[in-house]
Amino acid sequence: MSDKIERIKTLIIGSGPAGYTAAIYAARADLKPVMYTGMEPGGQLTTTTEVDNFPGYADGVDGPKMMMDLQKQAERFGTEVRMGMVTEVEFIDKPGGIHKACVDNATWVEAETIIISTGATAKYLGLPSEQRLRGGGVSACAVCDGFFYKGQDVAIVGGGDTAAEEATYLANICKKVTMLVRGDQMRASKAMQHRVNSTKNIDVKFNTEVDEVIGEQVVEGLRMLNKETGEKEQIEITGLFIAIGHKPNTDIFKGTLTMDDTGYLITEGKSTKTNIPGVFASGDVQDKIYRQAVTAAGTGCMAALDAERYLAEIESEEGEEVKTTKKVEA
Repeated sequence: MSDKIERIKTLIIGSGPAGYTAAIYAARADLKPVMYTGMEPGGQLTTTTEVDNFPGYADGVDGPKMMMDLQKQAERFGTEVRMGMVTEVEFIDKPGGIHKACVDNATWVEAETIIISTGATAKYLGLPSEQRLRGGGVSACAVCDGFFYKGQDVAIVGGGDTAAEEATYLANICKKVTMLVRGDQMRASKAMQHRVNSTKNIDVKFNTEVDEVIGEQVVEGLRMLNKETGEKEQIEITGLFIAIGHKPNTDIFKGTLTMDDTGYLITEGKSTKTNIPGVFASGDVQDKIYRQAVTAAGTGCMAALDAERYLAEIESEEGEEVKTTKKVEA
């Protein structure tokens, strides 16, 4: 039995719109991509019941179906999709270096280029009733799912810029938005606070947290707890949006790749290049602003193109070195 480590031209870590789009472009460029899907094949969209804002689906599509379509398209061009999670990496900080990745703490593979599409995980409150109703009225993306609650009463949890922005977005399409801020003031910028306070159909409740989400199959109401008085209040809503932040899935890259203070990977300029040659980042793992399926797909395309150009440059440089060596020997 051979102990030879498998060498991959382009390794894609993580699935979802970014990973699958990178795979489609990489495969069509003959980079022979191999993808390891991670713990949640398909990413966050596999927990979304309906996707109405991704181009090409005139009648909408549910998240899991969309991810299956993207996987089939990637496989049609030769992508090898493997179940498994990359648990450790060893990057070489020089052009042309061969990187290594360990899958499931067991098997090492080598890669000439790596595209990271591990995404970011939305933070939830952790309540059993909240988890039970995810996809049934509980969402972590107002821009993605707010349309389904047009003209209805909804609530949003959070006090930062994202929560404020999503609250005002919801206020434009929903009848009423109840905003639960767990502290005695918002953490959002003054400009965002002003926008919230000047929006008539947003009701901000400070020092308030979710006690329980009401409903069996879908959200029907919300029981709130005032932390100062201990009083509980129940309101009728059809949607609950959690906007308390996201955690980028970058733990295995700490100490190697450049990140911001919250763990998002930093890429060079308008490219997907990281600080390590041959390693690229796409999707929500490097985007804390937009976090949409279509923007993730766009950066997946960029990462594949960046990887293709990188390999072409390395091949060209190696060719020049060979020519120079022959001239010297002659």
